[in-house]
Amino acid sequence: MKYTDADLEEILNKLITSTRSPRGNFSAKASYPMLKKRLHTRTRRTLWIRSFAAVAAAALLCLSVWTAYLYTQPGSLQTVSTLAETQTFHLPDGSRITLNHYSSLTYPERFGNGNREVALTGEGYFEVSKDKKRPFIVEAGKIQVKVLGTQFNIDAYQNNPEIRTTLLTGSVAVSSQGNAAPIILKPNETAIYNKVDGKLTRSHSENAKDEICWRQGEFRFDQMPLKHIVRELSNSFGVSIQIADSALLNYRITARFRNGEDLNDILSVLQSAGYFRFTQQNKQIVITTKPNVK
Repeated sequence: MKYTDADLEEILNKLITSTRSPRGNFSAKASYPMLKKRLHTRTRRTLWIRSFAAVAAAALLCLSVWTAYLYTQPGSLQTVSTLAETQTFHLPDGSRITLNHYSSLTYPERFGNGNREVALTGEGYFEVSKDKKRPFIVEAGKIQVKVLGTQFNIDAYQNNPEIRTTLLTGSVAVSSQGNAAPIILKPNETAIYNKVDGKLTRSHSENAKDEICWRQGEFRFDQMPLKHIVRELSNSFGVSIQIADSALLNYRITARFRNGEDLNDILSVLQSAGYFRFTQQNKQIVITTKPNVK
């Protein structure tokens, strides 16, 4: 369809306001390039806005993906420790850990999508929240305890010649360096790792709950060798106790002590029940055979 000059003038009249052209200064022929330029500018602005929106959407998507990635990764590590007391701590997954005297636990502030890994020094009682997709793993010296959800105790003080893992409920797999297959424990069983020969063995306990009586501040020695009693007392009270006579190392004693009894009272009772005596200077205690005993 062809437009006459009159038609074009009428159209231009309608566009004068948008182009802000003084009336009468432009003809249809002169105004068309200005109109084309204005339309082209609007098109470029529209394209810029659309491009900016696309970039913003991509940035938001990347930020969301990065945030989700960070959430799936473990958080920074933190460590909790005890001195001459026992304390209970709650982990990010809801698991509850009770640490014995002079013990520490290192764990991430947030567990990722992989294994829930923690590291223990000393002794700890674990009540692990069940999560089949994220096994709970405890590193304690040269052993590793893997579990999905159960209750168990690990005695891994650095000065102990053994690392003991005792299971109360559920099932755990205990592995160590140099041992091909892990030991799968059942309730009332203990995995014992010997630090000297590097061997991992299994033993049965008639009452595994005696292993965790320290949570109530108690000591239960049931026909226990003196060397084990001394080790437990040393770890609990943070003192050095030495047995000078090797003949006393495997001397067995049965005794129980309630919460609140101090080390001197405990040693006095043990001394009266056994064939030894003890001397103490500062934090050094030495146990020797009684002079009148051959």
